[in-house]
Amino acid sequence: MEKDEIRQVVDNARNYFLSGKTLPIEVRLENLNRLESLIISFLPKIYEAFKEDLNKHPFDVLSTEIYLVLDEIKYFKKHLRKLSKPKRVSTSIINFPSRGYLYQEPYGVILIMAPWNYPFQLAIEPLVGALAAGNTIILKPASYTPNVSKVIKDMLANFDEGLIYVVTGGRNENQALLDQKFDYIFFTGGTTVGRLVLEKASVNLTPVTLELGGKSPCIVLKDCDLEIAAKRIVWGKFLNAGQTCVAPDYILVDETIHDEFIDKIKRYINKFYYTNKKLVDDFPKLVNTKHQEKILSLLDENKVIVGGTIVRPLTLCPTVMDDVKFDDPIMQEEIFGPILPIIKYNNVSEVISEIKVRPKPLSCYIFSKNIKLAKKYMNELSFGGGCINDTIMHLTNHNLPFGGVGFSGMGQYHGLASFKTFSHTKSVLVKKKRELNTKYPPHTPRKMSLLKKILGIRNK
Repeated sequence: MEKDEIRQVVDNARNYFLSGKTLPIEVRLENLNRLESLIISFLPKIYEAFKEDLNKHPFDVLSTEIYLVLDEIKYFKKHLRKLSKPKRVSTSIINFPSRGYLYQEPYGVILIMAPWNYPFQLAIEPLVGALAAGNTIILKPASYTPNVSKVIKDMLANFDEGLIYVVTGGRNENQALLDQKFDYIFFTGGTTVGRLVLEKASVNLTPVTLELGGKSPCIVLKDCDLEIAAKRIVWGKFLNAGQTCVAPDYILVDETIHDEFIDKIKRYINKFYYTNKKLVDDFPKLVNTKHQEKILSLLDENKVIVGGTIVRPLTLCPTVMDDVKFDDPIMQEEIFGPILPIIKYNNVSEVISEIKVRPKPLSCYIFSKNIKLAKKYMNELSFGGGCINDTIMHLTNHNLPFGGVGFSGMGQYHGLASFKTFSHTKSVLVKKKRELNTKYPPHTPRKMSLLKKILGIRNK
Protein backbone atom coordinates (compact mmCIF):
# COMPACT_ATOMS: atom_id res chain seq x y z
CA MET A 1 0.00 0.00 0.00
CA GLU A 2 1.07 3.57 -0.66
CA LYS A 3 1.61 5.95 2.24
CA ASP A 4 -1.44 8.04 1.30
CA GLU A 5 -3.61 4.92 1.29
CA ILE A 6 -2.37 3.95 4.74
CA ARG A 7 -3.06 7.48 6.00
CA GLN A 8 -6.62 7.14 4.72
CA VAL A 9 -7.00 3.78 6.48
CA VAL A 10 -5.91 5.34 9.78
CA ASP A 11 -8.27 8.30 9.25
CA ASN A 12 -11.15 5.89 8.62
CA ALA A 13 -10.34 4.03 11.83
CA ARG A 14 -10.26 7.28 13.79
CA ASN A 15 -13.57 8.48 12.36
CA TYR A 16 -15.12 5.11 13.18
CA PHE A 17 -13.88 5.35 16.76
CA LEU A 18 -15.06 8.94 17.16
CA SER A 19 -18.52 7.89 15.99
CA GLY A 20 -18.88 5.99 19.28
CA LYS A 21 -19.85 2.71 17.59
CA THR A 22 -17.26 0.70 19.52
CA LEU A 23 -18.29 1.87 22.99
CA PRO A 24 -21.47 -0.15 23.85
CA ILE A 25 -20.65 -3.38 25.68
CA GLU A 26 -23.21 -5.28 23.62
CA VAL A 27 -21.40 -4.26 20.42
CA ARG A 28 -18.05 -5.38 21.83
CA LEU A 29 -19.49 -8.76 22.84
CA GLU A 30 -21.09 -9.13 19.41
CA ASN A 31 -17.70 -8.46 17.79
CA LEU A 32 -16.03 -11.06 20.01
CA ASN A 33 -18.70 -13.64 19.16
CA ARG A 34 -18.26 -12.94 15.47
CA LEU A 35 -14.48 -13.28 15.73
CA GLU A 36 -14.85 -16.59 17.54
CA SER A 37 -17.18 -17.96 14.86
CA LEU A 38 -14.91 -16.75 12.08
CA ILE A 39 -11.85 -18.44 13.58
CA ILE A 40 -13.64 -21.77 13.82
CA SER A 41 -15.06 -21.51 10.30
CA PHE A 42 -11.62 -20.60 8.88
CA LEU A 43 -9.80 -23.48 10.58
CA PRO A 44 -9.28 -25.56 7.40
CA LYS A 45 -7.72 -22.56 5.64
CA ILE A 46 -5.63 -21.76 8.72
CA TYR A 47 -4.28 -25.34 8.82
CA GLU A 48 -3.39 -25.17 5.14
CA ALA A 49 -1.65 -21.81 5.51
CA PHE A 50 0.49 -23.04 8.40
CA LYS A 51 1.45 -26.14 6.45
CA GLU A 52 2.74 -23.91 3.65
CA ASP A 53 4.51 -21.31 5.79
CA LEU A 54 5.96 -23.33 8.69
CA ASN A 55 5.03 -27.00 8.11
CA LYS A 56 3.05 -27.06 11.36
CA HIS A 57 0.82 -30.01 12.20
CA PRO A 58 -2.86 -29.13 12.81
CA PHE A 59 -2.44 -30.22 16.45
CA ASP A 60 0.34 -27.64 16.92
CA VAL A 61 -1.79 -25.03 15.15
CA LEU A 62 -4.68 -25.68 17.51
CA SER A 63 -2.59 -25.88 20.66
CA THR A 64 -0.16 -23.02 20.05
CA GLU A 65 -2.04 -20.65 17.74
CA ILE A 66 -5.78 -21.11 18.23
CA TYR A 67 -6.16 -22.18 21.88
CA LEU A 68 -4.85 -19.00 23.48
CA VAL A 69 -6.96 -16.82 21.20
CA LEU A 70 -10.20 -18.69 21.88
CA ASP A 71 -9.39 -18.77 25.60
CA GLU A 72 -8.88 -14.99 25.55
CA ILE A 73 -12.24 -14.51 23.82
CA LYS A 74 -13.89 -16.78 26.40
CA TYR A 75 -12.35 -14.72 29.22
CA PHE A 76 -13.70 -11.44 27.89
CA LYS A 77 -17.14 -12.83 27.12
CA LYS A 78 -17.35 -13.81 30.78
CA HIS A 79 -15.77 -10.75 32.42
CA LEU A 80 -16.19 -7.79 30.05
CA ARG A 81 -19.29 -6.30 31.70
CA LYS A 82 -17.63 -6.29 35.10
CA LEU A 83 -14.32 -4.97 33.78
CA SER A 84 -16.03 -2.09 31.99
CA LYS A 85 -18.12 -0.83 34.92
CA PRO A 86 -16.91 2.28 36.74
CA LYS A 87 -15.39 1.27 40.07
CA ARG A 88 -15.93 3.26 43.21
CA VAL A 89 -12.84 3.90 45.32
CA SER A 90 -12.39 5.39 48.77
CA THR A 91 -11.83 9.12 49.12
CA SER A 92 -9.46 11.17 51.27
CA ILE A 93 -10.41 13.17 54.32
CA ILE A 94 -9.37 16.41 52.62
CA ASN A 95 -12.15 15.82 50.06
CA PHE A 96 -14.86 14.88 52.55
CA PRO A 97 -17.64 14.44 51.62
CA SER A 98 -17.02 13.03 48.12
CA ARG A 99 -16.81 9.86 46.06
CA GLY A 100 -14.06 8.66 43.72
CA TYR A 101 -14.58 6.60 40.57
CA LEU A 102 -12.34 4.86 38.07
CA TYR A 103 -13.60 4.72 34.48
CA GLN A 104 -12.09 2.49 31.79
CA GLU A 105 -12.05 4.13 28.39
CA PRO A 106 -10.54 2.86 25.12
CA TYR A 107 -7.45 4.61 23.81
CA GLY A 108 -8.77 4.98 20.28
CA VAL A 109 -6.91 3.73 17.20
CA ILE A 110 -4.54 0.85 17.94
CA LEU A 111 -1.69 -0.39 15.76
CA ILE A 112 -0.84 -4.06 16.28
CA MET A 113 2.34 -5.30 14.59
CA ALA A 114 2.69 -9.09 14.69
CA PRO A 115 5.72 -11.37 14.14
CA TRP A 116 6.15 -14.44 11.95
CA ASN A 117 6.94 -17.16 14.53
CA TYR A 118 3.37 -17.49 15.85
CA PRO A 119 1.73 -15.40 13.15
CA PHE A 120 -1.90 -16.08 14.05
CA GLN A 121 -1.80 -16.14 17.84
CA LEU A 122 0.46 -13.09 18.21
CA ALA A 123 -1.71 -11.09 15.81
CA ILE A 124 -5.18 -12.07 16.98
CA GLU A 125 -4.73 -12.40 20.75
CA PRO A 126 -3.80 -8.73 21.27
CA LEU A 127 -6.56 -7.84 18.79
CA VAL A 128 -9.06 -9.57 21.10
CA GLY A 129 -7.99 -7.35 24.01
CA ALA A 130 -8.07 -4.19 21.91
CA LEU A 131 -11.52 -5.09 20.57
CA ALA A 132 -12.88 -5.90 24.03
CA ALA A 133 -11.65 -2.56 25.35
CA GLY A 134 -13.58 -0.72 22.62
CA ASN A 135 -10.81 0.39 20.26
CA THR A 136 -10.47 0.34 16.49
CA ILE A 137 -7.52 -1.63 15.16
CA ILE A 138 -5.02 -1.51 12.31
CA LEU A 139 -3.37 -4.92 12.17
CA LYS A 140 -0.05 -5.53 10.43
CA PRO A 141 0.64 -9.30 10.19
CA ALA A 142 4.06 -10.72 9.34
CA SER A 143 5.29 -10.62 5.75
CA TYR A 144 7.51 -13.71 6.25
CA THR A 145 4.40 -15.91 6.62
CA PRO A 146 2.35 -14.69 3.64
CA ASN A 147 -0.19 -17.53 3.59
CA VAL A 148 -1.18 -17.04 7.22
CA SER A 149 -1.30 -13.27 6.69
CA LYS A 150 -3.65 -13.72 3.75
CA VAL A 151 -6.00 -15.93 5.78
CA ILE A 152 -6.01 -13.33 8.57
CA LYS A 153 -6.85 -10.58 6.08
CA ASP A 154 -9.63 -12.64 4.48
CA MET A 155 -11.06 -13.58 7.86
CA LEU A 156 -11.07 -10.05 9.29
CA ALA A 157 -12.56 -8.62 6.09
CA ASN A 158 -15.87 -9.73 7.61
CA PHE A 159 -15.67 -6.74 9.99
CA ASP A 160 -16.26 -3.10 9.10
CA GLU A 161 -13.06 -1.65 7.66
CA GLY A 162 -13.19 1.21 10.13
CA LEU A 163 -13.26 -1.23 13.05
CA ILE A 164 -10.51 -3.62 11.91
CA TYR A 165 -8.26 -3.19 8.91
CA VAL A 166 -5.43 -5.53 7.92
CA VAL A 167 -2.41 -4.02 6.16
CA THR A 168 -0.24 -6.63 4.47
CA GLY A 169 3.18 -6.06 2.97
CA GLY A 170 6.75 -5.62 4.16
CA ARG A 171 9.18 -2.96 5.29
CA ASN A 172 7.64 -0.10 3.28
CA GLU A 173 4.23 -0.69 4.81
CA ASN A 174 5.76 -0.94 8.30
CA GLN A 175 7.52 2.38 7.79
CA ALA A 176 4.39 4.08 6.45
CA LEU A 177 2.34 2.82 9.39
CA LEU A 178 4.86 4.01 11.97
CA ASP A 179 4.79 7.46 10.40
CA GLN A 180 1.08 7.78 11.28
CA LYS A 181 -0.38 8.97 14.56
CA PHE A 182 -1.87 6.18 16.65
CA ASP A 183 -3.28 6.23 20.16
CA TYR A 184 -1.46 3.02 21.14
CA ILE A 185 1.09 0.73 19.47
CA PHE A 186 1.43 -2.95 20.33
CA PHE A 187 4.54 -4.52 18.83
CA THR A 188 5.83 -8.09 19.01
CA GLY A 189 9.20 -8.83 17.45
CA GLY A 190 12.93 -8.28 17.80
CA THR A 191 14.82 -5.70 19.82
CA THR A 192 16.20 -3.85 16.78
CA VAL A 193 12.78 -3.09 15.30
CA GLY A 194 11.43 -2.54 18.82
CA ARG A 195 13.81 0.38 19.24
CA LEU A 196 12.57 1.86 15.96
CA VAL A 197 8.94 1.49 17.06
CA LEU A 198 9.72 3.26 20.33
CA GLU A 199 11.52 6.05 18.49
CA LYS A 200 8.64 6.58 16.07
CA ALA A 201 6.07 6.45 18.87
CA SER A 202 7.94 9.15 20.80
CA VAL A 203 7.18 11.72 18.09
CA ASN A 204 3.49 11.70 19.09
CA LEU A 205 4.08 10.55 22.69
CA THR A 206 2.19 7.37 21.79
CA PRO A 207 2.19 4.72 24.55
CA VAL A 208 3.57 1.35 23.48
CA THR A 209 3.80 -2.27 24.47
CA LEU A 210 6.93 -4.03 23.24
CA GLU A 211 6.94 -7.82 23.38
CA LEU A 212 10.52 -8.72 22.50
CA GLY A 213 12.69 -11.71 23.42
CA GLY A 214 16.14 -12.55 24.70
CA LYS A 215 18.20 -15.49 25.90
CA SER A 216 15.91 -17.25 28.37
CA PRO A 217 17.92 -19.47 30.75
CA CYS A 218 16.89 -22.86 32.10
CA ILE A 219 18.59 -23.97 35.31
CA VAL A 220 18.62 -27.69 36.11
CA LEU A 221 19.48 -28.29 39.77
CA LYS A 222 20.99 -31.60 40.87
CA ASP A 223 17.97 -32.56 43.01
CA CYS A 224 15.46 -32.28 40.13
CA ASP A 225 13.39 -35.05 38.61
CA LEU A 226 15.58 -35.62 35.57
CA GLU A 227 12.92 -37.49 33.64
CA ILE A 228 10.48 -34.60 33.90
CA ALA A 229 13.17 -32.00 33.27
CA ALA A 230 14.41 -33.65 30.07
CA LYS A 231 10.92 -34.26 28.69
CA ARG A 232 9.65 -30.74 29.30
CA ILE A 233 12.85 -29.04 28.16
CA VAL A 234 12.94 -31.00 24.89
CA TRP A 235 9.29 -30.17 24.22
CA GLY A 236 9.67 -26.48 25.08
CA LYS A 237 12.89 -26.02 23.13
CA PHE A 238 11.93 -27.75 19.89
CA LEU A 239 8.32 -26.61 19.77
CA ASN A 240 7.91 -24.72 16.48
CA ALA A 241 11.52 -25.68 15.65
CA GLY A 242 12.75 -23.44 18.47
CA GLN A 243 11.19 -20.36 16.88
CA THR A 244 9.53 -19.40 20.16
CA CYS A 245 10.33 -16.21 22.07
CA VAL A 246 9.90 -17.96 25.44
CA ALA A 247 11.75 -21.15 24.50
CA PRO A 248 14.53 -22.18 26.90
CA ASP A 249 17.43 -20.64 24.99
CA TYR A 250 20.22 -22.43 26.87
CA ILE A 251 20.49 -25.01 29.65
CA LEU A 252 22.59 -24.72 32.80
CA VAL A 253 22.97 -28.17 34.35
CA ASP A 254 24.78 -29.28 37.49
CA GLU A 255 27.88 -31.25 36.50
CA THR A 256 27.00 -34.16 38.81
CA ILE A 257 23.91 -34.98 36.74
CA HIS A 258 25.17 -33.77 33.36
CA ASP A 259 25.80 -37.14 31.70
CA GLU A 260 22.49 -38.63 32.77
CA PHE A 261 20.69 -35.47 31.70
CA ILE A 262 22.26 -35.66 28.23
CA ASP A 263 21.18 -39.30 27.87
CA LYS A 264 17.59 -38.42 28.70
CA ILE A 265 17.61 -35.42 26.37
CA LYS A 266 18.72 -37.69 23.51
CA ARG A 267 16.06 -40.25 24.37
CA TYR A 268 13.23 -37.71 24.32
CA ILE A 269 14.42 -36.16 21.07
CA ASN A 270 14.25 -39.62 19.48
CA LYS A 271 10.91 -40.36 21.07
CA PHE A 272 9.23 -37.09 20.05
CA TYR A 273 10.72 -36.34 16.66
CA TYR A 274 11.95 -39.53 15.00
CA THR A 275 10.32 -42.61 13.51
CA ASN A 276 12.64 -45.43 12.44
CA LYS A 277 15.57 -43.02 12.83
CA LYS A 278 13.97 -40.60 10.37
CA LEU A 279 12.83 -37.09 11.33
CA VAL A 280 9.04 -36.94 11.40
CA ASP A 281 7.43 -35.28 8.39
CA ASP A 282 5.63 -32.65 10.49
CA PHE A 283 8.67 -31.23 12.27
CA PRO A 284 8.32 -27.46 11.65
CA LYS A 285 10.64 -25.74 9.22
CA LEU A 286 12.62 -22.52 9.57
CA VAL A 287 10.78 -19.56 8.18
CA ASN A 288 13.12 -18.73 5.29
CA THR A 289 16.64 -19.12 3.87
CA LYS A 290 17.92 -15.96 5.53
CA HIS A 291 16.89 -17.23 8.96
CA GLN A 292 18.36 -20.66 8.22
CA GLU A 293 21.74 -19.10 7.38
CA LYS A 294 21.68 -17.15 10.62
CA ILE A 295 20.89 -20.28 12.65
CA LEU A 296 23.59 -22.37 10.95
CA SER A 297 26.17 -19.66 11.58
CA LEU A 298 25.74 -20.25 15.32
CA LEU A 299 26.64 -23.93 15.14
CA ASP A 300 30.00 -25.18 16.40
CA GLU A 301 30.45 -28.60 14.80
CA ASN A 302 33.01 -29.58 17.45
CA LYS A 303 30.34 -29.20 20.15
CA VAL A 304 27.36 -30.75 18.36
CA ILE A 305 26.44 -34.08 19.97
CA VAL A 306 22.96 -34.47 18.44
CA GLY A 307 21.67 -33.38 15.02
CA GLY A 308 23.24 -30.40 13.32
CA THR A 309 22.16 -31.24 9.78
CA ILE A 310 19.62 -29.92 7.29
CA VAL A 311 17.47 -32.93 6.39
CA ARG A 312 14.89 -31.17 4.20
CA PRO A 313 14.62 -27.68 2.72
CA LEU A 314 14.61 -25.19 5.63
CA THR A 315 14.50 -28.07 8.15
CA LEU A 316 17.28 -28.31 10.72
CA CYS A 317 16.81 -31.43 12.82
CA PRO A 318 16.77 -31.04 16.64
CA THR A 319 20.32 -30.18 17.62
CA VAL A 320 22.20 -30.27 20.94
CA MET A 321 25.53 -28.59 21.63
CA ASP A 322 27.45 -29.63 24.74
CA ASP A 323 30.35 -28.13 26.69
CA VAL A 324 29.22 -24.63 25.68
CA LYS A 325 30.81 -21.60 27.36
CA PHE A 326 29.26 -18.20 28.06
CA ASP A 327 31.64 -16.52 25.60
CA ASP A 328 30.80 -18.85 22.69
CA PRO A 329 29.15 -17.23 19.63
CA ILE A 330 25.88 -19.07 20.25
CA MET A 331 25.61 -17.36 23.64
CA GLN A 332 25.82 -13.83 22.22
CA GLU A 333 22.30 -13.60 20.77
CA GLU A 334 18.90 -15.23 20.93
CA ILE A 335 19.01 -18.47 18.94
CA PHE A 336 15.40 -18.71 17.71
CA GLY A 337 15.97 -22.12 16.20
CA PRO A 338 16.23 -25.85 17.08
CA ILE A 339 19.65 -25.68 18.76
CA LEU A 340 19.97 -26.51 22.46
CA PRO A 341 23.26 -25.33 24.07
CA ILE A 342 24.20 -26.99 27.36
CA ILE A 343 26.52 -25.42 29.92
CA LYS A 344 27.83 -27.39 32.90
CA TYR A 345 28.24 -25.70 36.28
CA ASN A 346 29.49 -26.69 39.72
CA ASN A 347 28.32 -23.65 41.67
CA VAL A 348 24.75 -22.48 41.19
CA SER A 349 25.41 -19.14 42.90
CA GLU A 350 27.98 -18.31 40.22
CA VAL A 351 25.41 -19.22 37.55
CA ILE A 352 22.84 -16.92 39.13
CA SER A 353 25.39 -14.10 39.18
CA GLU A 354 26.23 -14.71 35.51
CA ILE A 355 22.56 -14.44 34.52
CA LYS A 356 22.11 -11.26 36.56
CA VAL A 357 24.76 -9.31 34.64
CA ARG A 358 23.24 -10.22 31.27
CA PRO A 359 20.26 -8.46 29.62
CA LYS A 360 17.02 -9.36 31.36
CA PRO A 361 15.40 -12.31 29.53
CA LEU A 362 11.78 -12.78 28.59
CA SER A 363 11.56 -16.05 30.53
CA CYS A 364 13.40 -18.16 33.08
CA TYR A 365 12.96 -21.81 34.02
CA ILE A 366 14.20 -23.78 37.03
CA PHE A 367 13.90 -27.51 37.63
CA SER A 368 14.16 -28.67 41.23
CA LYS A 369 12.26 -30.75 43.78
CA ASN A 370 13.05 -28.06 46.35
CA ILE A 371 10.32 -25.54 45.48
CA LYS A 372 11.39 -23.20 48.27
CA LEU A 373 14.92 -23.03 46.84
CA ALA A 374 13.64 -22.64 43.28
CA LYS A 375 11.42 -19.74 44.39
CA LYS A 376 14.45 -18.14 46.08
CA TYR A 377 16.39 -18.16 42.80
CA MET A 378 13.34 -16.96 40.88
CA ASN A 379 13.08 -14.05 43.30
CA GLU A 380 16.74 -13.13 42.82
CA LEU A 381 16.55 -13.04 39.02
CA SER A 382 14.76 -10.45 36.87
CA PHE A 383 12.81 -11.70 33.84
CA GLY A 384 9.41 -11.39 32.21
CA GLY A 385 7.83 -14.62 33.42
CA GLY A 386 8.67 -18.27 33.84
CA CYS A 387 8.07 -21.68 35.36
CA ILE A 388 9.35 -23.96 38.05
CA ASN A 389 9.49 -27.54 36.74
CA ASP A 390 8.10 -26.70 33.31
CA THR A 391 8.76 -24.53 30.27
CA ILE A 392 6.56 -22.11 28.27
CA MET A 393 3.27 -23.06 29.98
CA HIS A 394 3.10 -19.92 32.13
CA LEU A 395 1.80 -17.99 29.12
CA THR A 396 -1.26 -20.27 28.86
CA ASN A 397 -2.73 -18.94 32.14
CA HIS A 398 -4.64 -15.71 31.46
CA ASN A 399 -4.35 -14.86 35.17
CA LEU A 400 -0.58 -14.51 34.71
CA PRO A 401 0.23 -11.29 32.79
CA PHE A 402 2.66 -11.93 29.94
CA GLY A 403 5.42 -9.50 29.00
CA GLY A 404 9.08 -8.67 29.19
CA VAL A 405 11.34 -6.39 31.19
CA GLY A 406 14.32 -4.33 30.08
CA PHE A 407 15.70 -5.63 26.77
CA SER A 408 12.97 -8.29 26.64
CA GLY A 409 10.20 -5.72 26.42
CA MET A 410 7.77 -3.47 28.27
CA GLY A 411 4.09 -3.83 29.06
CA GLN A 412 1.95 -6.92 29.58
CA TYR A 413 -1.14 -8.61 28.22
CA HIS A 414 -3.38 -11.73 28.49
CA GLY A 415 -6.69 -11.62 30.33
CA LEU A 416 -7.13 -8.69 32.71
CA ALA A 417 -3.70 -7.36 31.72
CA SER A 418 -4.90 -7.07 28.09
CA PHE A 419 -7.90 -5.01 29.13
CA LYS A 420 -5.66 -2.71 31.20
CA THR A 421 -3.17 -2.41 28.36
CA PHE A 422 -5.75 -1.29 25.82
CA SER A 423 -7.74 0.93 28.22
CA HIS A 424 -7.00 4.26 29.84
CA THR A 425 -8.06 4.47 33.50
CA LYS A 426 -9.85 7.79 33.96
CA SER A 427 -10.18 9.13 37.51
CA VAL A 428 -13.27 11.13 38.50
CA LEU A 429 -14.05 12.82 41.81
CA VAL A 430 -17.70 13.56 42.60
CA LYS A 431 -17.96 16.28 45.24
CA LYS A 432 -20.93 16.90 47.53
CA LYS A 433 -22.36 20.33 48.20
CA ARG A 434 -21.01 20.39 51.74
CA GLU A 435 -17.24 20.67 52.22
CA LEU A 436 -14.44 21.60 54.55
CA ASN A 437 -13.48 25.22 53.91
CA THR A 438 -9.86 24.71 54.97
CA LYS A 439 -8.45 25.13 51.46
CA TYR A 440 -9.92 28.59 50.88
CA PRO A 441 -8.17 31.83 51.90
CA PRO A 442 -7.62 33.50 54.25
CA HIS A 443 -5.13 31.03 55.82
CA THR A 444 -5.86 31.42 59.54
CA PRO A 445 -3.96 29.83 62.44
CA ARG A 446 -6.97 27.55 63.04
CA LYS A 447 -6.86 26.29 59.44
CA MET A 448 -3.11 25.80 59.70
CA SER A 449 -3.57 23.79 62.87
CA LEU A 450 -6.27 21.64 61.26
CA LEU A 451 -4.12 20.96 58.18
CA LYS A 452 -1.19 19.92 60.40
CA LYS A 453 -3.50 17.59 62.31
CA ILE A 454 -4.71 15.99 59.08
CA LEU A 455 -1.10 15.51 57.94
CA GLY A 456 0.03 14.15 61.31
CA ILE A 457 2.48 17.01 61.89
CA ARG A 458 3.04 18.02 65.49
CA ASN A 459 4.77 21.04 67.04
CA LYS A 460 6.13 22.35 63.74
